[in-house]
Amino acid sequence: MSEPTQPAAPPSLVDILGSYGEVETRPLSRIQALTGRAMTRNWTTIPHVTHQDLMDVTDLEANRRAGNARRAADGQLSPVPFLLKAVAGVLLELPHFNSALDEASKSIVLRKYVNIGLAIDTPGGLVIGVVRGCDTGSLEDLAAEANRLAEKARARGLALADMSGGGFTVSSLGAAGGTGFTPIINGPEVAILGVSRMQETPRKGADGGIEWRKMLPVALSYDHRVINGADAGRFMKALQAQIDRLAQA
Repeated sequence: MSEPTQPAAPPSLVDILGSYGEVETRPLSRIQALTGRAMTRNWTTIPHVTHQDLMDVTDLEANRRAGNARRAADGQLSPVPFLLKAVAGVLLELPHFNSALDEASKSIVLRKYVNIGLAIDTPGGLVIGVVRGCDTGSLEDLAAEANRLAEKARARGLALADMSGGGFTVSSLGAAGGTGFTPIINGPEVAILGVSRMQETPRKGADGGIEWRKMLPVALSYDHRVINGADAGRFMKALQAQIDRLAQA
């Protein structure tokens, strides 16, 4: 009696794509693999909604540049610490954005501390470094810590302690950021703010003429089990108010 034949193994993706031309395979880095699993879990288990808006940062940018003109070359401030400080102010005003959903007890856990995760692009992939005490630290403190985390992440990698304890995340794409994107929530957080490239936008001035304003596209992704659309609208209004406050500081 002949042995039953085993079904042939399906062709690999490399074989399929390679049948059309030359291909090359590169293994995922450890960071890419870990981040990919986390993003897949967060995207499939958290009901995401993204609220998009434009923040007027004209006066804030003028204030930042004027301050940098008085600072030493190694003490120049990027927009990042201002953004962290503005978000921290919003989280104090709207604490449910700094919460976590405990499904087991059907309750919301409100954090009393303001630690903000900052997405960092590294050669090995995307990591989140956590800047602690964003509500109490100075702009210079936040800038120094953000720089430390970024340099460490790109040089030798972040320790677990550097990536733990965040309550909200900011993902800023800076000058390469396009006009908008949908950031994925970093669970167990309930919201994340994506920031794109600042743009010059015309608007009608008080005298009826045209004036140019610096506008920052932002995208707030939130967990719809905890936060609703009206909450998101309040977040954006509060964020603009915090930006205006920092512009006058």
